[in-house]
Order: sequence, then C-alpha cells, then structure tokens
Amino acid sequence: MPVRESALSAHTKGVERLLACYRSIPPTATIRLAKPTSNLFRARTKRDTPGLDTSGLTGVLNVDPDARTAEVAGMCTYENLVAATLRYGLSPLVVPQLKTITLGGAVTGLGIESASFRNGLPHESVLEMDILTGAGELVTASPGQHPDLYRAFPNSYGTLGYSTRLQIQLEPVKPFVALRHIRFHSLSEMIAAMERIVETKGLEGVPVDYLDGVVFGPDESYLCVGVRTTTPGPVSDYTGKDIYYRSIQHETGFKDDRLTIHDYFWRWDADWFWCSRAFGAQHPRLRRWWPRRYRRSSVYWKLVELDQRFGIADWIEKRNGRPARERVVQDVEVPAERAREFLTWFFEAVPISPIWVCPVRLLDHRGWPLYPIRPDRTYVNIGFWSSVPAGAGTGVTNRAIEAKVNALDGHKSLYSDSYYTREEFDELYGGEPYTTVKKTYDPDSRLLDLYAKAVQRR
Repeated sequence: MPVRESALSAHTKGVERLLACYRSIPPTATIRLAKPTSNLFRARTKRDTPGLDTSGLTGVLNVDPDARTAEVAGMCTYENLVAATLRYGLSPLVVPQLKTITLGGAVTGLGIESASFRNGLPHESVLEMDILTGAGELVTASPGQHPDLYRAFPNSYGTLGYSTRLQIQLEPVKPFVALRHIRFHSLSEMIAAMERIVETKGLEGVPVDYLDGVVFGPDESYLCVGVRTTTPGPVSDYTGKDIYYRSIQHETGFKDDRLTIHDYFWRWDADWFWCSRAFGAQHPRLRRWWPRRYRRSSVYWKLVELDQRFGIADWIEKRNGRPARERVVQDVEVPAERAREFLTWFFEAVPISPIWVCPVRLLDHRGWPLYPIRPDRTYVNIGFWSSVPAGAGTGVTNRAIEAKVNALDGHKSLYSDSYYTREEFDELYGGEPYTTVKKTYDPDSRLLDLYAKAVQRR
C-alpha cells in the first residue's frame, strides 16, 4: 500500500522540528531526547537544557504486505507497530515484550524475545534507517550506505545518533498461539531441551515459532513453547485476575494453553513479567480494584520513577530497621553450554526468583561490533529484575554478576547499572571500532560516549 500522506506529512514536520531543536541547543550543552517513556534503569542526572523534540516521530508510516516490510518512525512504540502490522497478518521479526519499548530504542539498545532463537535481535531485521548523527546531519544507513554506522549503531544507546525512520522486515503470523509449558526438575535437563529445540527448530516433529522459559529455582524450571495456529478455540486472558507467569507452574509433565497472537505478544506486559507484585498488583483483593487499563508496564515504570525520585523504598526499609537495598535489574547473555553453570551460581549467590530465560542466535554471520556475541553460537538471555540487601560497597552484587558473566564468555545489556572499568568496557563493547565511528559521525562529541552514558554517573 502507498505511504499514507497524513503520516508522511506528520513525520516530515517531526523531522524538521527535531533538526531545528538540535540546532538551537548550544554547542557546549549535552544532547538528549525528550521522551515520555523510558525502559532504562540507569541513574541519570537531570539537566537544565531541554531535550530534543520527538513529537511527530511516533507513527507507522507504511506497511507493505507484499514486500513484508514496514516504514516506522524511530519513536514508534511496539504497541502501535504491532497493532498496525497485525491488520495484515504480519508482525516484526522480534517483538520485545513490553508495549512502550520503541523500535528505535530496541535497535540502538537491545531487544530479545521468544522469536530470537530463529530471528536474532531487532536490529537484524532493519533494512535501512535515517539517523540524526551527533554532527547534526541526517544520514541514511544501510548495509550499502554508511555501513560503518549501520553496523555500529546497535547497542550504541544514542551515543552515535538517533533514528528517525527505520525500514524493517516483517513475517507472517496466525491468529492464535498454542502454548505448551514443559516442567523440568533440573537445570541440566531444561538447558538440554532448549538446545535441542533451537537446533532442530521444532519439538516432537512440530515446528516451533516461539521459545522462552521461567526458572523458579534449581529444581523447578519451565520452557514455554509456542506454535502459531489458525485453529479456533478457547483462549486465556492474563489482563484480568489471572497472572501469566503463575499459570505456567504445575507439578510434572506439561501444561497447554492458548492465546490470541495479540495477547501472546503482550503476555508479559500486564504484570511487567512478575515485577507488579512489588506494587501489590498481584494481591487478589487489590488486583480486583486495580483498573485493567492500568495493569501495564508503563504504569509500573512511573511508580518506579516516583520511588527513585523520593527514595520511598529506602525510607521504608530504614523505618523498619532493615538495611538499604541494591537494585539488581539486568539481562545477560551466556553461551548455552555455560548457562547451567551461571544459573547454579546465581541461585547460590543472589536471592532473586523467578528469572527469565530466552535463547538467542544471531542471524548475521558477521556479528555486530558493539555487542560482539559470536555468530553461529546459541546464547541464553537470562533476565532478573529485583533488589537484594546492599553489601559493604557500591553495587556489590552487580559487580559479582558482571565478573561471573565475563568469566563464562558472556555479555551484559547496558540498559541498567554497570560498573566496568574503562579498560574492561572497551574490551567488551566495541573499543577502537566504536571510537572510529564516533569520531566520524560525532566529531565534536555533542553526544555522550558509550562508557560515560552506560557506566559513569552523569
């Protein structure tokens, strides 16, 4: 279908406002985006300079069902993107599990979901993108145009520029997802079964479309296997009194479930995986009165922002005579053959449960310089999002996790707290290739560099 004129006009005006806003900021001031939502958990210092105006850069410009592509503004949320593509029986190749994650954010950061074992990471589906660079220029990057920027942009977290438009690949989907939750009583068995599914792309002769899992402890873990289907039938609803991650649990064998494709994509959002319990939203009496429209990750994130601003949780701990707590909100990638070792260590060292597991394999055989996990190797994304009693020092538990991940030849996402030295960081996240691209597209350092943004407290 042709690009909608209203969407294109709004986008063009949005780009013009963005460029004008950029040019109005003094050369000595730090550039940042003015965003209504965020999925970052790093500490950030408030600044006096206004952020870049991104209004008008939030829409879907076009969906081409024949080519299976979409033209999307950089600040478009996956909630809006999926709503547009599902009308044509299509979806992005990877749909990060929270509604307010933006396409541009998932590409310049990282997004992983249950299709990642066959479709890799969100940036691997990008055909081309327009980027406002640190030099104030609008550049179109693709494998054939500015390929150095195209390949360095993923995991640069806005330190090389901001995407204003992206063209991405789509894939066909079906109306429903049939789920099978398989119970394991040992981590070794769970990891082995995961590796078999990744290798064969199937289970018992049936092709598998989606694969992730939940680990409640060393003797209780689950793989959640999803198969797209057109077969009608009853479907579950986890935006009401029922809670998705609790529905997974059972004693032995497997448990079947069914969701619409729309509800499958957002199965984790209603309770922010399981983090809504911190706000009481999973208590049966409170949940009954919690409006359904407010059971979503964006609302919980606003509550977290209030806590960070006013130190509510620390005040409660202090008032009750308990030590302060260290936030441990991380996603790491560990080679599949080392995943059991990491999980065993984690449950002995870190009092957090449950945790999320999701296999991933890169599509691109060349790899990506700022997040150099190896092509042709299966990794397991392991996500844990909670807090622990603070130790004697800053970030004691987070530092221990970083050390363990590095020892196992793994990698860590940078959306939350990091404690690497400059030397460690350069070795893990681009080093000289990043510096070269940074000098080319941000010669006056208008944007923070990646180490300053991800590690140093700014």
